[in-house]
Amino acid sequence: MFTFYKLYYAILPKPLFIVSFIVFILINTIENILHYSIGRESNGEKITLKNPTKMDWIRIITIMIVFAILQAFLTCLFNGC
Repeated sequence: MFTFYKLYYAILPKPLFIVSFIVFILINTIENILHYSIGRESNGEKITLKNPTKMDWIRIITIMIVFAILQAFLTCLFNGC
């Protein structure tokens, strides 16, 4: 039974990986909304926050997940998970 637990625990992501992934997603979501709004209002004098369209959200989330996994993996690689 203990062998199965060790195998199961080895497959699961480590806490550092999970925390790094979540922090990246949260901070990057705010940054992406700001960048999206600046890009949409680049000719205007004022910048107002705009909610991305459904298709833009899908693109933003997909790219964020890829880079969050990369960032979490590199954090674990260099800091040890």
